[in-house]
Amino acid sequence: MQTLPKIEELDVKNRRVLVRVDYNVPMQNGQVGDPTRIVKSAATILDLCQRGAKVILLSHLGRPDGKPNAEFSLRPLLPTISQALQNKPIAFVDDCIGQNVAAAIAALPAGGILLCENLRFHAGEEKNDAQFTAALAALGDCYVNDAFSAAHRAHASTAGLAQKLPSAMGRLLQAEIEALQNTLENPARPAWAIVGGAKISTKVEVLQNLLAKVDGLIIGGGMANTFLAAQGIAMGKSLVDTPSLPLALQILQTAKQTGKEILLPVDAVVASTLAAGVATQIVPVSAIPPEQMMLDIGPMSVIAIAKKLAVAKTVLWNGPLGVFETKPFDGGTVAVAQEIARLTGAGKILSVAGGGDTVAALEHAGVVEGMSYVSTAGGAFLEWLEGKELPGITALRRAA
Repeated sequence: MQTLPKIEELDVKNRRVLVRVDYNVPMQNGQVGDPTRIVKSAATILDLCQRGAKVILLSHLGRPDGKPNAEFSLRPLLPTISQALQNKPIAFVDDCIGQNVAAAIAALPAGGILLCENLRFHAGEEKNDAQFTAALAALGDCYVNDAFSAAHRAHASTAGLAQKLPSAMGRLLQAEIEALQNTLENPARPAWAIVGGAKISTKVEVLQNLLAKVDGLIIGGGMANTFLAAQGIAMGKSLVDTPSLPLALQILQTAKQTGKEILLPVDAVVASTLAAGVATQIVPVSAIPPEQMMLDIGPMSVIAIAKKLAVAKTVLWNGPLGVFETKPFDGGTVAVAQEIARLTGAGKILSVAGGGDTVAALEHAGVVEGMSYVSTAGGAFLEWLEGKELPGITALRRAA
């Protein structure tokens, strides 16, 4: 953290501050479907406004393929952004570079806010094109990156600008990094990670990196099926990532050699088909019927997980433990989520969760606010878990 400049280190009074936010939010009938990312950006923007900056917001939305497309305009976001910013007026300009944008910035009062049009209306954004980066940089005196969720992209607005202007991380970016460092780089121990998802192949780097950093892994979801099958357990019709069976054995062997614990389900909620309200039964994982499939962890597995959580100090969660979107296969995920929230509320653990499915599962369980920190980043969160360097963070570090 010492090498990453913070927002308070920038002199912003009466200066033009380019702020990279991530307003790539779901839209429904021309309105914001989930304002979480917009709301979380408010702390940085309000801080800059109060210090007399001219705040210029830069973001992308969707995949317009490098040319203007009304479907992906940021203009419809204005009411939601204003509401998140204590109903402050937000100016809008229909481009993100050029004379019209420069004029709109010049017209801003100190403490004013301008939202620029979608960065990805220009092909130079995703290409990190030097000319496009220079055109962006010409509009500002300094740069703040507050878009951790886009930090894994080496784009003009995430990596390029930090090389051109005095730069710092915003409040949200700082919170994300601190939360992840507290769970992975220097965690209070015992530290456990919960990893779910359908296939090992999509998270093999996550599993390998986490195994080196935590004391134990709790594995659920379809991924657990593959680990069980790798040990010779018949999984019936359950989803098994067959090509990854050797990977599962390798991870289990690594855990044994390094003294790390991997906790797998001991019982399962099974059914003949995945459908709401279908007939289910609870069986040991060693007794899954040939025509049944495992769709959730069972109550004994929940108890086993709760015992590990009871002595943990740090818990990182990525991936649900069952097909929580379809009842009754949400029971295991909800029970574990509620137990983590209870322990967090009691001050016994630091809990950090992230990933789209994970956040949706926590919302389903009603415990998003009960976690120590919930990351809204998708790909960037996963790449951090994989131990990869993120270009947007690297650029800031070099600018320090």
